[in-house]
Amino acid sequence: MENMYRKNRILLTLFAVILVLSACSSTKNESKESPKKKTAEHTMPIGEETASKDVLPTFLNNTSETVQTIYQAAASHQELLEHMPCYCGCGEMGHKDNYDCFIQENKKNGAIVWDEHGVNCDVCLEIAAQSIVDYNKGKSMKEIRKSIDEKYKEGYAKPTPTPMPEV
Repeated sequence: MENMYRKNRILLTLFAVILVLSACSSTKNESKESPKKKTAEHTMPIGEETASKDVLPTFLNNTSETVQTIYQAAASHQELLEHMPCYCGCGEMGHKDNYDCFIQENKKNGAIVWDEHGVNCDVCLEIAAQSIVDYNKGKSMKEIRKSIDEKYKEGYAKPTPTPMPEV
């Protein structure tokens, strides 16, 4: 019962995040020079290892509950996010998919090496949140991928070299 409550809380929080990010990104005060949303600096991110995906890294301590929720959800949706590209330009630093914006490595012992890149990148956060919400609503990975590609095809950086899901 508690697990179901937690899953519903994460889903509701992710949905709220999408609404807030969408509202913030469509204000009339946006720069007319570029339609791109705020993206993180493309420097080599710091990785932090924790014992499992249930233990968040300390670099999230001073972030919003929303960012923490997206990181937690991203760690639990590896297969999904490994099929979703990121459009913030992080492919230039070696990212292959949206999952890489949050997780550097999954160790055999269950430990996770978290990636700080997604913390300050609205594009990374929004792609992960939208993908997870749509997946939990029953959309297929292929449907979600097509939706992400369509939404970010213009005005954003070149996508990461992410393989298309088969199903």
